[in-house]
Amino acid sequence: MRPARTLRRGVAPTRRLAGVAALAALVVLAVPGPGLARLLAVDGVLLAVAALDLLLATSPGSLPVRRDLPPAVTLGDEAEVGWAVANPTGRRLRVALADELAPSLRAGTRRVAATVPAGATLRASTTIRPARRGRFAPGRLVLRVDGPLGLAARQSVLAVPGELRVLPSFRSRDEAELRIRRARILEVGLRSAAGRGGGTEFDQLREYAVDDEFRRVDWAATARAGRPIVRTYRAERNQTVVVLLDNGRVMAGRVAGVPRVEHAVDAALMLTAVATGVGDRCGLVAFDREVRAAVPPAAGRDQLARVVDALYDLEPVLVESDYAGAFVDTLARFRRRTMLVVLTELVAPAVEEWLLPALPLVVRNHVVVVASVQDPDVARWAHDPPADALAVYRQAGAVGALAARRRTIARLRGLGATVVDARPGELAPALADAYLSVKATGRL
Repeated sequence: MRPARTLRRGVAPTRRLAGVAALAALVVLAVPGPGLARLLAVDGVLLAVAALDLLLATSPGSLPVRRDLPPAVTLGDEAEVGWAVANPTGRRLRVALADELAPSLRAGTRRVAATVPAGATLRASTTIRPARRGRFAPGRLVLRVDGPLGLAARQSVLAVPGELRVLPSFRSRDEAELRIRRARILEVGLRSAAGRGGGTEFDQLREYAVDDEFRRVDWAATARAGRPIVRTYRAERNQTVVVLLDNGRVMAGRVAGVPRVEHAVDAALMLTAVATGVGDRCGLVAFDREVRAAVPPAAGRDQLARVVDALYDLEPVLVESDYAGAFVDTLARFRRRTMLVVLTELVAPAVEEWLLPALPLVVRNHVVVVASVQDPDVARWAHDPPADALAVYRQAGAVGALAARRRTIARLRGLGATVVDARPGELAPALADAYLSVKATGRL
């Protein structure tokens, strides 16, 4: 370790100085006679001793300091942040440290105080449990070193840069693995409750089984073999899926306690995991008025990590999103037939003004899926019996909002888009099921 760069210096009295001053004042005032002069004299001596103690105190900037941060932590998980302060001097030092950790990291403590023996190193740590994803860059910490008598202390603000990435919590990971396994079962010609059909790409010939569809019988192969033979199919591979994640103002509203964009991020991660897990190429474009992040479509396990890196520090921008611009930018990057998945909010004014005019640009040559998360509070307000006049107005507004949402969905479907409108916690699985359905029926 090397000493950190000092940004600001200062001095501070200690509790011991305050205690000694109070005790001296009580003693002076308890002795009969003129106490004011004696009190001033005692205080003067005490200040002189404190000044000498301050001169003898070690400068905090001369002590090597280090902060240990994990490179990344998943939202909601626990991690450890450590500090190390070395004492290269020949005497014991009383040190106190305060770190610049964001409140949303929910650190157990940001302060450490201890006595460090000569030539030793103070090591301390705390646990963090982040409540918000993103990039955190604590750059400073405050270090205080007491003088030998403990009456005064030197204090410095030190530059100790660091970076911590809080990644999204992929809550639907288990659901994604389940759908990947089901899709692989379908690839070998078996049936599952998740969907029907065996895909559109020829796989192999095999002997007829009792649950096979009659239309799958290959009559030429049957005649040659002298027994019923059927064709099996698998879903086509190397197809392209691109997630268009709306990062505009409509995604900043909270649903089930978190911003809408968090539900969209989870759905984007699940769709990426499922698509790459069954052999397709998946990419991402996050946009508002401009494109904020873009991940080219690719297959393989590493693609999910690339999408996580693109999304972990994404925060909604309070502007109207430019859907037409996002479509043009996306189609300029990916010209082959693609499944475009738009993760947004089905607010009637925004959809009618921005999304509906842009859809005809893409539905002719691409498969378009529009996905959104429902607000359970609106549904509850619309159906619960009102208890007062305010609840009556709220119910009327909720009923109108739900009716407008149904009309918006109908218009999107009328233009040829597939719409997924699901409750919190169900959006990611429903979107993955819609993707697998499109793939199994050969629409992609």
